[in-house]
Amino acid sequence: MATSSTQLLLSSSSLFHSQITKTPFLLPATKIYLRRPKQSLSLSCRPSISVLAASSAVDVNESATSEKPTKTLPFRIGHGFDLHRLEPGYPLIIGGIDIPHDRGCEAHSDGDVLLHCVVDAILGALGLPDIGQIFPDSDPKWKGAASSVFIKEAVRLMDEAGYEIGNLDATLILQRPKISPHKETIRSNLSKLLGADPSVVNLKAKTHEKVDSLGENRSIAAHTVILLMKK
Repeated sequence: MATSSTQLLLSSSSLFHSQITKTPFLLPATKIYLRRPKQSLSLSCRPSISVLAASSAVDVNESATSEKPTKTLPFRIGHGFDLHRLEPGYPLIIGGIDIPHDRGCEAHSDGDVLLHCVVDAILGALGLPDIGQIFPDSDPKWKGAASSVFIKEAVRLMDEAGYEIGNLDATLILQRPKISPHKETIRSNLSKLLGADPSVVNLKAKTHEKVDSLGENRSIAAHTVILLMKK
């Protein structure tokens, strides 16, 4: 009897052992959780808010002129707009030409509304900040400055980016004086400043039908659309 019991126990133990070796017992996968040890950053490696803020604070005047279009495109289109108040005692300069009138543009620079909006159109096509950021009116060095300086800088940035003017279309909006006697002179000078053939530079002028400040000879405005082509 003892021998039979012993044999039975040995048989059961052998069977249990064989089952374990053949089919190992596995815990359900849903019950297994692996925890990664926490890694702490040292204070020297962790960027502070003040550091991030300082690194993002860039002088617009310096960075704006150094930026280039991030994507090379066969052509780029830009739009510019400008408006100035007309006041007695100021010269009226349009496209670099002094136009006889009883009032002129009150502005920080010479107030050339046409050249200002052309500059903005070029900068806009290049994806750069506007004229007010590159040549801020808070900077005394631009006080009374000729707007041809701004045009030359815009053209330099355009050349540096590898573009040239495809064509330009500008519209002046003012009630007085009549622009038609001066239109060709303005267009010719604008073409020269841009280094562009006059055939790709167009200039139009419209009144504002005596509506609001433009129509009451209290302000002057200009729109410009420009197409830049890859050289």
